[in-house]
Amino acid sequence: MLKKYFDKKLIEAGCDEAGRGCLAGDVFAAAVILPKNFKNKILDDSKKLTDKQRKLLRPIIEENAIAWSVAQVTAQEIDEINILNASFLAMHRAIEKLNIVPESLLIDGNRFKKYKNIPHNCIIQGDGKYMSIAAASILAKTYRDDYMDKLHEEFPHYNWLKNKAYGTIKHREAIKKYGVTVHHRMSFRLLPEQLELEF
Repeated sequence: MLKKYFDKKLIEAGCDEAGRGCLAGDVFAAAVILPKNFKNKILDDSKKLTDKQRKLLRPIIEENAIAWSVAQVTAQEIDEINILNASFLAMHRAIEKLNIVPESLLIDGNRFKKYKNIPHNCIIQGDGKYMSIAAASILAKTYRDDYMDKLHEEFPHYNWLKNKAYGTIKHREAIKKYGVTVHHRMSFRLLPEQLELEF
């Protein structure tokens, strides 16, 4: 059972990211402020839900949230500042876009770079513990999936429609065969050592 809030007295924004471990594409993050009395029977960590359930929940979250936003950081930015800092930056951008300034941030994970003067709590596996983080995980995941589906139309060889740019065997085989795109993260190990690309 997901908790409705960390502190009942504060305006809390749950924050989560999607696409951190992918070999290509932007990393996305979402920030969501839910009403304290929000209820939904199927809301959970996005990884525990089916694609159909996530798509069903997205408009429910958007319509019922007090405020929500989604932001992204490009593959080029990821290569410049590394994926950890890019994940923090994506969350910062999402928080910045909220039309209400939260009094507290609930961050999925064990690390975060402080955003302005807003206090935060890092919660390991928070997307399976708090409703606002779970909601953020669903928005980040669905918006990133939509983005990868569009990129797939331009680069069908990599099967991003199915693998969403994670390092599957088919994705790595396509990199070996067709090379990289402008969307690949060059700071990542795109292939195992025995299949290294020659640049």
